[in-house]
Amino acid sequence: MSSRSGWIILPIRRAGTPGGGLYRNVWLLKTEAVHVAQWGSFVSTPRISADSALVSVALTLENTSAAAEEASVVTELFELDEAGHYAGQPVASGERVAVKVAAGAQAYLARTLVVARPKLWELDSPRRYAAVSTVAVGTRVVDRYVTPFGIRTIAFSADTGFSLNGRHVRIAGVCDHHDLGALGSAINVRALERQIEILKQMGCNAIRTSHNPPAPELLDLCDRMGVLVMDESFDCWRLQKRPNDYHLLFDDWSEADMRALVRRDRNHPSVVLWSIGNEVREQGMPEGWKVASYLAGIVREEDRTRPVTAACNNALSGYNGFQDVLDVLGYNYHGADYAAFRKSSPTIPLMGSETASTVSSRGEYYFPVGDDKAGGRADFQVSSYDLYAPRWATPPDAEFKAEDENPGVLGEFVWTGFDYLGEPTPYDSDASNLLNFTDPKEAAKMAKDLQSLGKISVPSRSSYFGIVDLAGFKKDRFYLYQARWRPDLPMAHLLPHWTWPDRVGKVTPVHVYTSGDEAELFVNGVSQGRKKRAPFEYRLRWDNVVYAPGILHVVAYRDGKVWSEDSEVTAGPAAALAVHVDRSSLASDGKDLAFVTLQVVDKDGVPVPQSGALVRFSVSGPASLAGVDSGDATSHESFASPQHRAFNGLCLAIVRSQAGAPGKILVSASSEGLSPASVELTSVSP
Repeated sequence: MSSRSGWIILPIRRAGTPGGGLYRNVWLLKTEAVHVAQWGSFVSTPRISADSALVSVALTLENTSAAAEEASVVTELFELDEAGHYAGQPVASGERVAVKVAAGAQAYLARTLVVARPKLWELDSPRRYAAVSTVAVGTRVVDRYVTPFGIRTIAFSADTGFSLNGRHVRIAGVCDHHDLGALGSAINVRALERQIEILKQMGCNAIRTSHNPPAPELLDLCDRMGVLVMDESFDCWRLQKRPNDYHLLFDDWSEADMRALVRRDRNHPSVVLWSIGNEVREQGMPEGWKVASYLAGIVREEDRTRPVTAACNNALSGYNGFQDVLDVLGYNYHGADYAAFRKSSPTIPLMGSETASTVSSRGEYYFPVGDDKAGGRADFQVSSYDLYAPRWATPPDAEFKAEDENPGVLGEFVWTGFDYLGEPTPYDSDASNLLNFTDPKEAAKMAKDLQSLGKISVPSRSSYFGIVDLAGFKKDRFYLYQARWRPDLPMAHLLPHWTWPDRVGKVTPVHVYTSGDEAELFVNGVSQGRKKRAPFEYRLRWDNVVYAPGILHVVAYRDGKVWSEDSEVTAGPAAALAVHVDRSSLASDGKDLAFVTLQVVDKDGVPVPQSGALVRFSVSGPASLAGVDSGDATSHESFASPQHRAFNGLCLAIVRSQAGAPGKILVSASSEGLSPASVELTSVSP
């Protein structure tokens, strides 16, 4: 049997790279001379009913020897369990097929098999199968190629939106960068899995791989966890955005790279859209449609089962012929143009391929609260009232309204699901101004106050766009999207926190995000009024609440009945640390992770929302500290250090298991003047 084993070699320089500056990971694969070619299996399901599914398996065989070979191939289909293991006997088997493969050449064959009573790949039950193709030369098996796939139908309509297996699904998606925060850009499957788990709690059902081909591990997870994917190829074409970007390689490598992307990813049931580019400059050029047509043609040659799209930030792309090359038009930040595009192109499906770009810092609130989207900024942070955005962008509410006024829109991909390293808009041009305060007269006082809270006033290291911060802690905005994307989940969320010793007697606006249709707000038991959500209104606001320490409470209603409640309690001085972990059992494979959340609390266990306590972590047992973070975009503390300042009361420790060493693990946290905390984990043999 062929040995299909791979390993990563670094660095390898792509041939023809100007200046030798582009390095990539390379997987080396060992095979017999006769084998299934790289990405040489394509499984599609052209006909599906409740009774049966027709499964087409197309194979490309390759012969690297100096002589022609007679090979035979048999394909079997297996159902996979949730872990990706074969579940029982084959559900379908094909006849053995003979094929002659010339020396140094390839041969092609296709077979169709029928699966009775197929189990469909759905978002809430992502059932999968595997096509196992066994290649033999004579009596000797030379290759066994396994292709996981899903049985499902997809459809895109300008009138009815996106459908999965005949059921309408509104795309509730996010764009995400590749990095994993404190862990950097090297892939860790558990860290990716945690991100998807958090996104699904919000109601997210789709990810756009902005703006490059995704890690295969991400697609595997989306297949297994039931998440749609918009698979994106390029961030530029021939016209450059930066001096050393892909425009230097486009003419030589775009076809090879586009084909490789589609061939590698086309068996993933999670992939429902191919994006050929993001905000490319050609979209507004008279001849730009020709480049789009060239790339779209390559995609369609490789896969006719999914539509081609592009993410366009120039409204002209919807009117200058560029749109006609695409199967689905993606608009970036053009919700105000949805209606006009639909009127001019009534048959082309439309989606928000990049939306909102709201900026905020978890747990930061500035007063007075204004609705100018350029406001809410101080000391390299952005207020978490979720009203603020760069000039080209909008708060979430504006996109919600645009979609609701144009119900045929497929949905949206928000920029972004998680904060990411770099691109610290709106402070990306302020590196020369170490004290970026609106009022220079207050700079010295604010800097002193920040120092007393353990904060450092320095330029930002990471973005503010995320619905979730760099450490994986949910910002307020998480609950605004949850209210929209999970309308049947009883939930209510208050903001801001209710610990403001310097605001007694001052107006402190309160916002409520809820899936209910009305709510009543109370301060220390006194009603502040009951409000009903109006059409195209996505948050409830009490703008004239006067702060008094105690309890802020909201009761949300739906159809006149109590739906959900939430409270914020005024905290006392920081007294202790509290920890909890996302999972108490790890695999002892040297890769598995546990994410330990630390919270600063008062003597009664109430979270202290503005604490910047310096926390030290220690790990004993068969594990190590893989990274620490707090989600503070202005922190330049090392991710690898065992100590880190909490940001607005929270800090994160990431613990990695030790390979081949099961046993008990103790994670401890301490801070001067505060009661320590610890949590016990167990590492088990995988």
